[in-house]
Amino acid sequence: MSSTLSQPPESRPQLVRGLTLFPATALNMVDMVGVGPFITLPLIVAAMGGAQAIFGWIAGAVLAMSDGLIWAELGAAMPRAGGSYEYLDEIYGRKKLGRMLSFLFVFQLVFSAPVSMATGCLGLANYASYLPVFRPLLGHVFFSSTLHLRVIGDVDLPIEFSAGTILAMAAALLATFLVYRGIAGLGRISKFLWVGVMAALAFVIFTGLTHFHLSLAFPPGWTNAPPSGFWAGFSAALLIAAYDYWGYYNVCFLGEEVVEPQRTIPRSMLLSIVLVAILYIAMNVSLLGVLPAKEMAAMAGGASGNFPAARAAEVVYGSWGGTVVSILVMWTAFASVFSLLAGYSRIPFAAARDGNFFSFFRKIHPEHKFPVVSVLLLGGMAGLLCVFQLKDLVSALVVIRIMLLFAVQAVGAVVWRYTNPDQPRPFRMWLYPLPVVITLAGFALILVDKRALFLRGLLFAGVGIALYLLRSAKKKEWPFSPSITMK
Repeated sequence: MSSTLSQPPESRPQLVRGLTLFPATALNMVDMVGVGPFITLPLIVAAMGGAQAIFGWIAGAVLAMSDGLIWAELGAAMPRAGGSYEYLDEIYGRKKLGRMLSFLFVFQLVFSAPVSMATGCLGLANYASYLPVFRPLLGHVFFSSTLHLRVIGDVDLPIEFSAGTILAMAAALLATFLVYRGIAGLGRISKFLWVGVMAALAFVIFTGLTHFHLSLAFPPGWTNAPPSGFWAGFSAALLIAAYDYWGYYNVCFLGEEVVEPQRTIPRSMLLSIVLVAILYIAMNVSLLGVLPAKEMAAMAGGASGNFPAARAAEVVYGSWGGTVVSILVMWTAFASVFSLLAGYSRIPFAAARDGNFFSFFRKIHPEHKFPVVSVLLLGGMAGLLCVFQLKDLVSALVVIRIMLLFAVQAVGAVVWRYTNPDQPRPFRMWLYPLPVVITLAGFALILVDKRALFLRGLLFAGVGIALYLLRSAKKKEWPFSPSITMK
């Protein structure tokens, strides 16, 4: 057993509780919104063939609420740093399978979290290029190439280093600087950023609703089947919507720093899901009432020109409208990067503190009590990943997260109720087990026709399992612990 695990709780690195309901909800919301809906709306419209995109947003909200109820029950019962790391470890056995599953969660997060942050940084740079003052500069490319990989099929990864890349990297560095502080400071900054996020959504929705054309939003035949068929289009739209809604669980990763976590964690999550769902659906309808669905769907062909919100504001108000929306979306994208780094940085720290990940992640700031190495490493990796065109990796990111976190955790909620029926549950998911059924069914629908991505996800998991087994054999932990091997 590691020395970390053998330490009494009071001697282990401890965080400080200072996150109340408002900043916790704000962190969730800025994480959820980010740049996602402002650049993925054309993708959902293209997948569903027009105004039927609204069904994708509604289904995404139902899936987010169902999964959010699972997180709420687990988060209120186990309000610890690291969130899912602790849940998986507890549910499946701290000295058994849970040890490996929690390690796998952290392993994938060290790669997927910087990817998520990098997409936000690249989205920020993308919208900055809409501004006339930056357009000529940000379009300058210093180097570009493509990585051709054969990993269960051909994979092409474009690489680009441009002025826009430098701006994206600068956003990652600024977010790292702002997250490099105690939890009270994070709460104040999150509330400040939340105001800008709400202003962006409010301005876009106001623009659409005050210049709304019903015949444009819902033309004759708008309920016709999508080009690829309803279920194929719906699956593609649900994948994108799930990506855009993710972030409602961010407060769970900060569980050890939340005030009255048994109440604050579930309330902040469910409140953020409801508010964001209303805003997403309103934005979808309002923009379709200004921009023709065909024009919006045409934006799905690439990142270049993918500015539906700015384009709608320009149509209504002229160039100044597009400029204002671009600035607000840039603010929103940065807010999501800040929130992602604040939440995700606590997870490797929690695992390292338990001796189940690399020990250098245990280091916390001596005065402000936040995980120093996690913040710097994840933020730095996000900056480096900005050289990739990561919009193409959204599907892979969603598939890996579903396989190694969401599905395992949803099943785990049922396992935990069965194996620990007397465990105190300050919040019990509503209509149990219906949320679990809806969550697993939604994830299964997303994975339909994703065979190559699913197999790559299995390969990625296999690498993580191999790394875990090498470490556990060296440390004589499960499944190589003496108590196991002697039986």
